[in-house]
Amino acid sequence: MKDSKAGRSKLGGPQEAKPARRGTRKPADGGVTYRLDVEYDGTGFHGWQIQKNARSIAGELTRAIQESGGNVRELGGSGRTDAGVHALSQVAHLRLSDETNPELLRRAVNEALPNGIHVTGLVRAADAFHARHDAQRRSYLYQIMRRRTAFSRRFVWCVNEELDVSAMASATQSFVGRHDFTKFCERPKAQSSTTVVVDDMQVVEAGELLLVRISASHFLWKMVRRLVGSLVQVGSGRLSPEDLARLVAEPSSSLELPPQSTAPASGLFLERVEYPGEPAVGEVRPAFPRDRSGPLHSLYFGQSVTDK
Repeated sequence: MKDSKAGRSKLGGPQEAKPARRGTRKPADGGVTYRLDVEYDGTGFHGWQIQKNARSIAGELTRAIQESGGNVRELGGSGRTDAGVHALSQVAHLRLSDETNPELLRRAVNEALPNGIHVTGLVRAADAFHARHDAQRRSYLYQIMRRRTAFSRRFVWCVNEELDVSAMASATQSFVGRHDFTKFCERPKAQSSTTVVVDDMQVVEAGELLLVRISASHFLWKMVRRLVGSLVQVGSGRLSPEDLARLVAEPSSSLELPPQSTAPASGLFLERVEYPGEPAVGEVRPAFPRDRSGPLHSLYFGQSVTDK
């Protein structure tokens, strides 16, 4: 916060505009653009998007940035995560009125944030950078625990029944490619289009965990949770692989998903958002622990930062 007498912020200096870097172009409104990378436990939050009378990730970030001396003009995420959904690496563009020391701001913001939200990186970005429009691919990770457990229930879906993992892995091929996912989203008529190109989908065993990763340019509302839920229906034998394939290939048919085919939000993580010049997401592995030894930012933004 500003000191009323000294006119200084938590960042340790006067809040005055600094000249733009050579070769950069300021947005028309005179703001300065940063890329913000954040991880969060979505439990207890009503998703990413700011909502009236509801606690959200973007709302808490905006408050913390403002309290730390940043004058927020715009904060936009790469996509909206629903209530209870987590993020290992959400990306947002942050437009401030003035240029600032991003590392000092990052640390101040983390001090002001509640438990469950942590800014892992904050770097100067191209003035026109837009977290949603510039993203090329998004990857989601879903964690299924194959036994009843008293621990980590907020980060898994406990499925206490035998699952045919091979059948589930084979069934993922019905989803890969360009398809109309009308049967696998909430309120399809409210979507501008229900056609999505799924680049890749994998099912991997990791001890007692069953991991599902799906990558695509974008996703429909609750689409990932419906895809995972339908795979569990196949693995349990309640849905045949043939009927699953028909649900994808014939969206106008009378065939419907079995009841309770939407996986709970607790096991879902936004794992990675990819931008031009960044390497593809690596091997499928559990959400925890994560290897944080590498750079958090790509050459697309011209710099890298290691979290501390």
